[in-house]
Amino acid sequence: MHPLCSSFARRAATALVVLQTVAGYSLAAGGSEKGPVPKADIATLLRVQSDVQKLLPQVRPALVAIQSGGGTASGVIISADGLLLTAAHVPGAPGKDMRVILEDGSVTTAKSLGLDKTTDAALGQLKARTKPWPFVNLSREVVKAQPGEWCFALGHPGGFDKARGPVLRVGKIIKQTANSLHTDCVLMGGDSGGPLFNFNGEVIGIHSQIWEGRDQNVHVSMAPFLRSWDAMQKSQVIRVWGVGSGGYLGVATVMSDDVELEVADVIDGSPAQKAGVRMGDVILSVNGDAMTDQQQFTATVRARAAGDTLKIKLRTSGKERELSVQLAQRPEEEEGQ
Repeated sequence: MHPLCSSFARRAATALVVLQTVAGYSLAAGGSEKGPVPKADIATLLRVQSDVQKLLPQVRPALVAIQSGGGTASGVIISADGLLLTAAHVPGAPGKDMRVILEDGSVTTAKSLGLDKTTDAALGQLKARTKPWPFVNLSREVVKAQPGEWCFALGHPGGFDKARGPVLRVGKIIKQTANSLHTDCVLMGGDSGGPLFNFNGEVIGIHSQIWEGRDQNVHVSMAPFLRSWDAMQKSQVIRVWGVGSGGYLGVATVMSDDVELEVADVIDGSPAQKAGVRMGDVILSVNGDAMTDQQQFTATVRARAAGDTLKIKLRTSGKERELSVQLAQRPEEEEGQ
């Protein structure tokens, strides 16, 4: 089970709102941790609070809880006919049936469509019904989700709890990469696949990974969804292999339950397979640089051309080993069912 999925219920109080100021102060019930908060920051917090209070009733009906494979997760509806965004590790594959719980507690079903195993993006389709589904818009201006921008996360940590309702966390974008956003919105088990919103009420990310420190969490940005939209609607599995300018490695990766970079698939006949890379291997480093996430690994490999050699340190069943892999010419983009 992925770090954000949870197979047990956690009871909680009413919706939690975490607000952090520009100056780095944090407010909790009864005061602040670092002394008096400057008036300018209080004004900022009041503005943020007001904006979120206006947006929440608009976006909350589109949030859903998902039960799939014995675990609980979240998702968000982005069209009137019931298209659903979630994280790829929630269904795990196309064609999977998912139990979906709406805001009012009613239950329906959805089927997973396509997914991108490398970035953790997935698309689903809710069961057809006569009236339109509540939905929110996704942001197509990916570049605008910049560090320092306010955002808020919704989800069902621990699973659906009608008495508690969805859980809301407010924070800021900490980092932007080609396929992800890192924020300080605290995430928990069961949030996986839930939406990250900007202050226009648009989805800018889908919850994917919890960092160990829990103050910088990873969300799939809209870039992979927009890039592979047609393929995912056709229920294709997108594998964006680690490739460089003509270089080709031939592996797909996932983040394991222990938040380690794990080999999820190895292409037959690829340089990785010939060198001895196997499914389940944990990738520790490439050319001496420690690998901590998928985006870093992909960027590291993409920086190399065909003919370049990578020294990859792996761990298998507790034992470490190092392989030399010579990148080949890149084949046509791999896609499969």
